[in-house]
Amino acid sequence: MATKPMTKTQLVAALAEEMGTDKKSASGALDAIIAIITREVSGGGAVTLPGVGKIYCRERPERMVRNPATGEQLKKAADKIVKMTIAKALKDSVNG
Repeated sequence: MATKPMTKTQLVAALAEEMGTDKKSASGALDAIIAIITREVSGGGAVTLPGVGKIYCRERPERMVRNPATGEQLKKAADKIVKMTIAKALKDSVNG
């Protein structure tokens, strides 16, 4: 049975406990990590989080899509999407 995802508040509390510091410092560290990942990936780079995975940006070419309501074919412009490849260590720990 799936449970609710961990919220940022819960993550900050767990990070503070793991680091042995206060929640303000843990929140600052988390915000700094998020800012670094965002800056690097939006600039076309990639970030590897050891034991977790690799976050990167991939370009999608122009393509034809269908409006499900009308069935009309539309041309969708090329765009970029953020992808994440999960590390083998994390997959193995989840699968036992």
